[in-house]
Amino acid sequence: MSTLRGRHGPVGLPEWNRCAVMGVVNVTPDSFSDGGRWFDSELAVKRGLDLIAGGADLVDVGGESTRPGAARVDEGEELRRVVPVVRELVAEGAVVSVDTMRASVAEAAVEAGAALVNDVSGGLADPAMVPVVATARVPFVVMHWRGFSADMNSRAVYGDVVGEVLAELQQRLDAVVAAGVDPERLVVDPGLGFAKSAEHDLALVAGLARLRRELALPLLVAASRKRFLGRVLAGPGGEPPPARERDAATAAVSALSAREGAWAVRVHEVRASADAVRVVQAVHEAGEVGKAGQVAEAARVAGAAGAAGAEGGM
Repeated sequence: MSTLRGRHGPVGLPEWNRCAVMGVVNVTPDSFSDGGRWFDSELAVKRGLDLIAGGADLVDVGGESTRPGAARVDEGEELRRVVPVVRELVAEGAVVSVDTMRASVAEAAVEAGAALVNDVSGGLADPAMVPVVATARVPFVVMHWRGFSADMNSRAVYGDVVGEVLAELQQRLDAVVAAGVDPERLVVDPGLGFAKSAEHDLALVAGLARLRRELALPLLVAASRKRFLGRVLAGPGGEPPPARERDAATAAVSALSAREGAWAVRVHEVRASADAVRVVQAVHEAGEVGKAGQVAEAARVAGAAGAAGAEGGM
């Protein structure tokens, strides 16, 4: 069981004793982070197994790029990319999430053994998604979303980004629950990089504790290799490092997320983040042991003082 308050995951998935690590398997030719390295199904399955060997607790399989400006892939192609990979990974004993905005893909992936549906639109892109998830009774990630990738950057306008993301997520969660999804199976994601500037993303990372506290649901943080990290790491000329050179920065956000009680972090390279969340948990547990020792010592001192007082009164 988790010892960090709010860490418990959704019903239907294993309980890890710390922030979980979700490894990303992009079965796409145009991912911003890996440029289609795992587009072949066999390579994608091997990649998923390698991520698990490296410390991932579950893997998230997607067949459609959601990078800024990306065009949508057609339904048949997405099914062709995703379902065989999900089936093979499940057969190997992996806990698998499917990353899709389409109800048909989610339904086919769940039939193939996927244990979680991760929809970056929170069910807004496809009206059939929420009924499918409700019927399947699988955990469902609801991300903050303002529109498709092709034009989402134009929607990155906020007065108070943390407050507005909270309000919009709560509105969406209410709608999803009203449509029949078990609230015990929900996970929330603030949607870093989706209709957000670098400043917005940093404010949301700084506000993770508030997000978790006010939404009171398991929190997924997906910061891996994103543009705001590139902005932070940019050199004197303002050029950000390539996406694949942002893994150390990703691990830093993973540690921050774990410290604030996130249920899971979603990352492309798992080893550094897997190490980071384990260190955070170990430090937390050491602190709890220290607190318990202090309480026991205070009780001992109080007991000794009480006994001395009783003797003095005889």
